Amino acid sequence: MSAERVATAVAQPNIALVKYWGKRDDRLILPHTDSLSMTLDVFPTTTTVRLAPAWVGDSATLNGASLTGEALRRISAFLALLRELAGRTEAAVVHTTNTVPTGAGLASSASGFAALAVAGAAAYGLDLDATALSRLARRGSGSACRSIHGGFVIWYADAGAGVTPDLRSYAEPLGEARLDPALVIASVDTGPKVASSRDAMRHTVDTSPLYRAWTDACRADAVDMRAALRRGDLDAVGEIAERNALGMHATMLAARPPVRYLSPATLAVLDAVEQLRCDGVSAYATMDAGPNVKVLCHRADAPVVAEAVRPAAPSAPVVIAGRGRGARLSTEAAP
Repeated sequence: MSAERVATAVAQPNIALVKYWGKRDDRLILPHTDSLSMTLDVFPTTTTVRLAPAWVGDSATLNGASLTGEALRRISAFLALLRELAGRTEAAVVHTTNTVPTGAGLASSASGFAALAVAGAAAYGLDLDATALSRLARRGSGSACRSIHGGFVIWYADAGAGVTPDLRSYAEPLGEARLDPALVIASVDTGPKVASSRDAMRHTVDTSPLYRAWTDACRADAVDMRAALRRGDLDAVGEIAERNALGMHATMLAARPPVRYLSPATLAVLDAVEQLRCDGVSAYATMDAGPNVKVLCHRADAPVVAEAVRPAAPSAPVVIAGRGRGARLSTEAAP
């Protein structure tokens, strides 16, 4: 089999500091607002895509287990998009190894579809630059477009006029960011979420009376966040990130019926973060669509923050992360 028909890629998850929550176009996965994130240096996903002309259809495994149902459908739909772009018809065999818990609000879909986009594009012979790969990854999972890049990243809801909406929405790195913080991750519950992000997002947009006000605030938060990153002001970045995350969860709690991801352990970690600030430590919490808490802080303070949040959730593994690389091709195939 020729080299271009098999490819492996590695991608890391990203954590949004200004959140993406809600789509204006479900098919193209176009968000209502810009979002900003930090790609992490932990929890890599490794994906190998091998074209298989003799196979009847696509197949996929995750950590050695065969995927079926909705999980396989999403991957196959993404592969169909790749085939359309490449003008090819071969099915594909996809093998993925995930080191982050899947579906637990720890951005596994971001790293997963970023790795699939890079490996799949290479396997199908597509020569795409980083912007095009970002647009492509977005079609699998919105936040995946940000994991194409390393460090701090902005995803534009709509980057300009004169072209189709699909071309206007992509992510790019924020080269002006003057900050190198740590994120302390308290995984208080790594089990599958009570509701998928896609379902909870759609339900929140459709029913929450707070949603419009939150999107208005998001637009201002994105502007303020970029300015704070340019200044290298961790306290301003943290304050914006925390209020943005709590606002997102408020929209879900106001949905009818409500969507509640936050658990008693989540609230205990939030209390610990607030106490850290009272003690003079710059520490700020953010949460995605799940119960797990990520705490932004100076790198030098990360061990102190980790020790402070452990008693709040004693069964939770605590991981210290920094800024990571973007998605890239690898010579090591997923097992």
